[in-house]
Amino acid sequence: MRTVRRLLYAAIMKAIVFVAIGFLSLFFFFDFVSELTKAKEAGYTPLDGALYCLLQLPGHLYELAPIAILIGAIYALASLAQSSEFTILRTSGLGPARALALLTGLGIALTVFTFVLGDYIAPISERQAASLKASFRGGFKLDRAGAWLKDRRETPEGLHSVSVNVRTASANGELEGVRIFEFDADGGLVSRIEAPRGRVGKDGVWRLDQATVTDWAAHAANGLPEVRDEKHAHLAWPSTLGASVVAAAVMPLSTMSTIDLFRYIRHLEENGQSSQRHELRFWNRALYPFACLVMLSLALPFAYMHARAGGVSLKVFGGIMLGISFVLLNNVAGHIGLLADWTPWLVASVPSALYVLLAMLAFSWLVRYR
Repeated sequence: MRTVRRLLYAAIMKAIVFVAIGFLSLFFFFDFVSELTKAKEAGYTPLDGALYCLLQLPGHLYELAPIAILIGAIYALASLAQSSEFTILRTSGLGPARALALLTGLGIALTVFTFVLGDYIAPISERQAASLKASFRGGFKLDRAGAWLKDRRETPEGLHSVSVNVRTASANGELEGVRIFEFDADGGLVSRIEAPRGRVGKDGVWRLDQATVTDWAAHAANGLPEVRDEKHAHLAWPSTLGASVVAAAVMPLSTMSTIDLFRYIRHLEENGQSSQRHELRFWNRALYPFACLVMLSLALPFAYMHARAGGVSLKVFGGIMLGISFVLLNNVAGHIGLLADWTPWLVASVPSALYVLLAMLAFSWLVRYR
């Protein structure tokens, strides 16, 4: 059995690596051509564009992993079937259950690799790529309204809500155009802080430069409200909005790991903000590595097809269509689930469950009737 395992694993892994290199080469070429059009930006050279494209490759590999595994496994198994090697293995005692168990072991290893790639390597490279692009654009590209965050503060008068707006975030972590609005329990504006620049410390304290504090809570001697302005060259503003929360609101979702998404979702829920988009991303990120197991189980029936059922190229083409349909269904389900407000974990798991069911039905039919 060790020899059979080595034969199958070597053939499948060689094909998967070959397919992955081919896909990554195409993506790098297309990305690099697209980046060449931006070489006119100040200080942005083709070498910088090539580095940016290289930093994006781990993210592309993570997205393409299930398709590369499906196509590579189909090519390897169909080649073994065409050369009658798989038939010899079957007559030597390699039953359907044992073949499925062998592929399951390889699928678990590929699932772990995909998880590590998508949760650790790809977010780091995506952050580096985003920082590189932001260094030439003067900051991270945000919406016209900037990024909004919410916080709460305990005061002697009661619980106050805080809304924070950041217009631009630079590549080195500095914030520009910071506005902080504090409201009392009745929704009345209590104070406003404006600062052209700021930075979030590791201790969670915001350090603002040239800050202007407008306070509406002060009262004059006659008991009427009084507006008071104070200017500070350097102002320390304590908050529960740490650097990780600010980075999650400013940087793209692709730079966040599963743990970062979970923490940011909890922050949004605690402050009464909508978190469905991030929940859907969280469940997609958590369940996506298991698509490797789905793709391997979907490739196994191709080994039981007779050579006259079509050549290797036809089977590989069928694998490509299956992989594209899986990615398409996954993306469409995500968008529809977001619009229809469906349960995020159900939306993320249904495509994989459908393709596992399809693979098992095809596998059972081929083994029993063919």
